[in-house]
Amino acid sequence: MTSNGYTDHQKVTIVILGAPGVGKSSIVKQFVHHTFTEDYEPSDDKSFYFPSVVINEHVYDLKIVDCPYIPYFPSNSLQEWSDFRGFNLRIATAYVLVYDITSEESFSYMKALREQILDSRDMHDVPLIIVGNKYDLADDRGVSRRDVINMVKKHRKCIHVECSAKYNWHIIFLFKELMKAIDHIDYGHKPTAVRVQDALRRNRCSIM
Repeated sequence: MTSNGYTDHQKVTIVILGAPGVGKSSIVKQFVHHTFTEDYEPSDDKSFYFPSVVINEHVYDLKIVDCPYIPYFPSNSLQEWSDFRGFNLRIATAYVLVYDITSEESFSYMKALREQILDSRDMHDVPLIIVGNKYDLADDRGVSRRDVINMVKKHRKCIHVECSAKYNWHIIFLFKELMKAIDHIDYGHKPTAVRVQDALRRNRCSIM
């Protein structure tokens, strides 16, 4: 135990990926700094954020990597070294894949990126969360929820959350669910979605 009463700090790396303009940086800045700006400035460089969170009395020191657009996810070490944008992406603790719910193109890019990640490394103990940003523009939705649900079902540790970085809606929730999934892998605590599924399963068994 540390002097603050918590167990030793765990260091985790969370990589944020997505097409240009989907709101990756806005999501991270809302989570870390509680700020939002309408100005869009695309970047060719990675940005790093280092918040700490407590889940189930376990302290996690996060390294959040806000990545610029990458044409593909590196499938091997050579590809990682050949482009600085892909360096160290294959050793992340978890991934956040962001798409714009009004943009089918951004969703298609995110799906392709997800398949590349799954093909590139063993994802057995690597949580992956699919984030549909810009919920404040839901009236202009261009991506059906059914398409997202069908995709998420293919990876058992995949979580789906819709959010609005602009209005700070579900931003804390998405990181909380992601950290619960990481904590479950580290310490055996089940994330909310898993607990709900277990409860429903028990209820069905009791009825039968």
